[in-house]
Amino acid sequence: MYPLRRFLPLTCSFFFIVVVCATIVQIVPRSLAQSTTTPPQPTVVHVDTTPAHILNSFDPDRSLGSSVDVLSHSGIDQVYTPHILQESLSAGWGPITYRNNTELRMAAWHWTENGTWSDPEHKSGYFTGSTELKEPTRYILAYALPHRGFSTSGDRPIGTPNLTYWKSNPYLTSKFTHESDTLHPQWVIVDLRSPQPVSAVQIAWAAPFAVTYQIEYWDGKYALDFDRGPAGSWKIFPNGSLKNAKGGTVTLKLSDVPVTTQYVRVLMTESSNTCDLHGSGDIRNCVGYAIQEIHAGSVDATGTFTDVAKDATGKNQPEYCSSSIDPWHSQSDVNATGGYQHTGFDLFFTSGITNNLPAMIPVTMLYGTPDDAAAQIAYIEKRNYPIAYIEMGEEPDGKHAMPEDYGALYVQWADAIHEIDPKLKLGGPIFEGVNEDIRVWPDAQGRTSWMGRFVDYLKTHGHLKDLAFVSFEHYPFEPCDITWKTLYSEPQLMTHILQVWRDDGVPKDVPLIVTESHLAAALTGPMSTMFAGLWLADNIGSFFEGGGAAFYHSPIQPQGLQNSCLGWASWSNFVAPHEYDITGYTSLYYAAHMINLEWAQHHSGTHQMFPSSVGIQDSEGNALVTSYAVLRPDGNWAVMMVNRDESTSHSVRVTFENSANKRHGFFAGPVDIVTFGSEQYVWISDGTNSHADPDHPPVGTTVEGDSKTIFTLPKASITVLRGKVTGLRD
Repeated sequence: MYPLRRFLPLTCSFFFIVVVCATIVQIVPRSLAQSTTTPPQPTVVHVDTTPAHILNSFDPDRSLGSSVDVLSHSGIDQVYTPHILQESLSAGWGPITYRNNTELRMAAWHWTENGTWSDPEHKSGYFTGSTELKEPTRYILAYALPHRGFSTSGDRPIGTPNLTYWKSNPYLTSKFTHESDTLHPQWVIVDLRSPQPVSAVQIAWAAPFAVTYQIEYWDGKYALDFDRGPAGSWKIFPNGSLKNAKGGTVTLKLSDVPVTTQYVRVLMTESSNTCDLHGSGDIRNCVGYAIQEIHAGSVDATGTFTDVAKDATGKNQPEYCSSSIDPWHSQSDVNATGGYQHTGFDLFFTSGITNNLPAMIPVTMLYGTPDDAAAQIAYIEKRNYPIAYIEMGEEPDGKHAMPEDYGALYVQWADAIHEIDPKLKLGGPIFEGVNEDIRVWPDAQGRTSWMGRFVDYLKTHGHLKDLAFVSFEHYPFEPCDITWKTLYSEPQLMTHILQVWRDDGVPKDVPLIVTESHLAAALTGPMSTMFAGLWLADNIGSFFEGGGAAFYHSPIQPQGLQNSCLGWASWSNFVAPHEYDITGYTSLYYAAHMINLEWAQHHSGTHQMFPSSVGIQDSEGNALVTSYAVLRPDGNWAVMMVNRDESTSHSVRVTFENSANKRHGFFAGPVDIVTFGSEQYVWISDGTNSHADPDHPPVGTTVEGDSKTIFTLPKASITVLRGKVTGLRD
C-alpha cells in the first residue's frame, strides 16, 4: 500500500554502501539559512574549541554500530539475503554486535552442533564445540537446562522437562574457583508474592546437599529489585542455622512465633560433595548444591507442615530465584522448533552484515563452560574472522547473580580464552538498561554496588587487566509512561550512568560501551514517532559527550509492526507490516542517516568532540535545543543540533571560541545544512496499516557562511551544520 521509496540504487557497491551510494538528501531552497529575513537576536551556539577542553575522540568505524539478535529459523533465511542486508546497512551504521539472547532466556547454546559431550554414551552433560572446520555454520540452537528446576526469570526461560530439580553451578565451587566455598555462598529464594506468616520450611534435598546452611527472612522491601536497590536486610530465623546436616527431606521449625515476610532464603556455604544421578565420572556432578523442592509455611503441635501458599493460584503462587544454575543438559533438551535460533558464526561473518569490520561477539558464561567458550574463539580465529570485542555472559544482574560469582566465572573464562589469544579484548557485565547504580545486598564490608564489588574482585585476584571494556545496555524509559517531556531527560540520564560506572571504580582507561540501546525494554508507540529520532540523536551525542567509547543501537534488521500501550510501532528502522516486507522507513532510520552520514564521517578516522552549548529553555528550565560538535578528519566542523520544541522553530548563530589563544571563529565558505524533523515525518498509528505521512527523507542545502549567518532549526528536528571554520588561528 505504501511503496518503498528507494534512496540507494541497487547497483551500489555492497560493502561500501554508506560511502559510495547517494545520500538521502533532497535539495531545497535557501530558507534553512537566512541573513535578512530571520527574526532578530538569534540565540548564539557556543562551541568551545580549546584543545585542552576536548571531551572525547572516536572513530565511527569502531564506535557507531548496530546489533543483531535472536531470530526464527525462517527469519535467519530472510534477513541474510542481499536485499534485506542492503537495506539494513543503508542506515549507515558501521560495526555490529551479536546479542546472546539464548543466555538471556536461561538456556545453553551450541555455537556449533559438532562437538563432544562429557557423557558421550548418553549424549548429555557438558558440551564442548568442535574447532574442526567442517560445513559452515548457519544456525545456532538453544538447549533447555534441566537443572534449572524451579528457578524463574522475567525473560521467559526456555522450558525444560523437569521443573522441580535445581542444582547450582559447579564452576562456583572451590574445585574451580580455588577459594573457599564460603566466599561464594549459593542460595535459593522463595518469593511468596506478598507478606505471609512463616515459622517453618520444608526442603527436599537432592545430591549434593548442603551440610552447612541457614534459613533467613527479608526484613524490608525490594529484596530482589537490584535496579531500585534492596531496602532492608536478611535475618536468620531463631532456629535457622544448621551444621552437619544430613540431606534428605527435612521439615524445620524456624521459630515459635511466625515471622511475617515475603522472602525466605536458604543460604548454603558447605556441600556434601556427594554425586548426583549422573555419577562420579565427572567432578562437576559432585560439587555444589541441589534441591528437589522447597516450601515455606508452619508446623502444628503434631509436626504437620502446612505450606503457606497451599491455596495460592495464578499470580499469587510463589516464585523462586536462585544464585546460579548448573549448565548440564542433554541432546533431548534441544529447542529445534525453528522459532528461537541464533545466526551461525560462519553466516554472520561472511554475509556482509559486519560491514567488513571487526565484530563484537558473545560467549556464554552463566550457562556454559570455559572450554566451550575457548573452543568457540579458536574456531572463529581459525576461520580468520575479525573480532573487536568479546562480551562475557549476558545480563547477570537480571539473573540476580552476585558480583563475586560473576567475577569468579569471568576469571576462569578469561584464562581459557586468553590461552587461545592473549590479545583479545574481553568485557562485560552487559547490564540490563538502568539509569542508576545496581545495588545488591551488602557484603561483609557493607558494600552494595554491584559494579564496585565486581571491579574489586578482579583487582584483588590480579585480573583487572582482563577487563578491556565495560558494557551495559541503555533502555532509559518505562514504555507506558513516555510523554514528550520525557525527551528532555535523555542527555542527563546517559551522562549520569557513565559517571556512575567511573565512580564505582571502573578505571579511566577502560572504555565504556553501550551494546544495546532503545527507548525502552518493551515495545512502545513512540519508538516509531518523531520522538524516537530526536531521542536517538541526543542518546548518541550525550554518550560521546560523556566519554563513552562505542555505541550500538538496536536492532539492524527489520521487525514487524505491533500494538503497544502507546500505539502501533516497530522496534526497527523499517516499516514492515509483514515482517521482512519493507514498505518504508521509521524516524530511527532517518536519524541514523543524520548521525552516520551527515554528522560523523565513516571510513575516515578519528573525530574529536568539543563542548557546545545553546541556552534555549522553556519556562520550566528544560533545554529545548541541544548541540553536539565534532571536528572531523576532513577538516570540517559538524554541529548536530536537536530542537526538542514541538511547536516552535529557533534561530541561531554559531560561534567557535578558543580560550587558549583568545580567538573566535565562524563557519566560512560553503556550509552544508541538513535537517530531518516533523515537517518531513509524522507517524500515523493505524494498526497493521501504520505508516508515516508525510514520509520524506532529510532535506539539505548549501549556503555561504560568514560571522553573521543565521540558521533556522525547524520545530521537532535534527539539524547538522557542516563546513570549514575560519578565525581560530593566527
